[in-house]
Amino acid sequence: MTEVTKKRTCSLKFKTWWRKVVESTGIEKFLATIIAIIAGLLFGLIVMLVINITDPFVAFEGLGAILTAGFSKGVKSIGEVLFRAAPLILVGLSVAFAFKTGLFNIGASGQLMMGSFLAVFVGIKTESWILALISGVLGGALWALIPALLKAYRNVHEVVATIMMNYIAMHSSKMLIEWLIFMPIQQQARPVPTGGQLPTLGLDKLFNFPRLNSGIVIAIITTIIIFVLLEKTTFGYQLKAVGFNREAARYAGINDKRNIVLSLVIAGALAGLAGAVIYLVPAQGERLATKHVISNYGFQGIAVALLGMSHPIGTMGAGLFFGYIEAANLPLQRVGFKREIIDIISASIIYFSAFTLFFQIYARRFINKMRDFFAKIKKKPQLATAEGVEIETLPPNEEGKEGGQEDDRK
Repeated sequence: MTEVTKKRTCSLKFKTWWRKVVESTGIEKFLATIIAIIAGLLFGLIVMLVINITDPFVAFEGLGAILTAGFSKGVKSIGEVLFRAAPLILVGLSVAFAFKTGLFNIGASGQLMMGSFLAVFVGIKTESWILALISGVLGGALWALIPALLKAYRNVHEVVATIMMNYIAMHSSKMLIEWLIFMPIQQQARPVPTGGQLPTLGLDKLFNFPRLNSGIVIAIITTIIIFVLLEKTTFGYQLKAVGFNREAARYAGINDKRNIVLSLVIAGALAGLAGAVIYLVPAQGERLATKHVISNYGFQGIAVALLGMSHPIGTMGAGLFFGYIEAANLPLQRVGFKREIIDIISASIIYFSAFTLFFQIYARRFINKMRDFFAKIKKKPQLATAEGVEIETLPPNEEGKEGGQEDDRK
């Protein structure tokens, strides 16, 4: 194969791949997500302008602090983004996995709280991070088992059941912490010993951020596993089939009750894993506290899943984005704004994400216009004569028409 033939083959393969990318629905969803993010940031800017109407430049400083928070301090800022993004990715995967299988896991907060308690408890008692991590996964899975059984065998709506389990988890975890691992003076749980903490894998030194551990690595590996499970296995196909149409799946021979239970249990296990990643950190990291407050991570996971279109890879990207803007907490306060601005921006992004179908229509129109534009600027085929003068070839229909008339006259 000559060099010219190789280049033509590579060019043809690239054009075929690019055509598939442009014509796929994934590019529409990606552009719609970008539009929702930009709209949310603009809405946050408007809120900051209203708050500081006398000095509008402060609002632009606040927006600049949000946009540059992820790299303002170099690798240390990147380390903070990764640290904050890891649990958001895992909780987002929990909600997205249930969404993909036709269920609404609103109980990720309760599953995370119970998983985090078990992870911290086992980490303190055994000083083994492996056992602590497994305990966190089992804690979230077992807490999701109750609404899963109610949904599968008594058709109790999972939204109602999981929300109620959140409140039960809030009070139960508070009692268990005070009973087993409480420090009265500090009003929080005991710190996890070094052996029970997740290994850092050298990431804390690489990014100069002491709290950064292997949580982000766990989040990335879990994302790949969930993607393969949903998209490349028969089990994932059965889960999605039950979610699309439970009666049709049952008619096709799929055990719908078993798959509903497994779907919510896996979602709960992911939320419990997120709880373990949050609290199995050094002493200066997050600590379990006894408050009558439901963990906010579960509701943030809903936002991450919605922004990521319930796709595992998209959810990981959304988790990194939310981790990025969460890292703007201190820079935003230095400018003069409270951290609630970040929550407003996050909520507005999710609000605009509800218009993704609307945005996808305009995204498709934009893609079609760009494709037509590039098609027009392509040069028409040229024919070189013996004298070196290029003559534009006629379209086949016109050439055939003239040729046919001449043949008739002859």
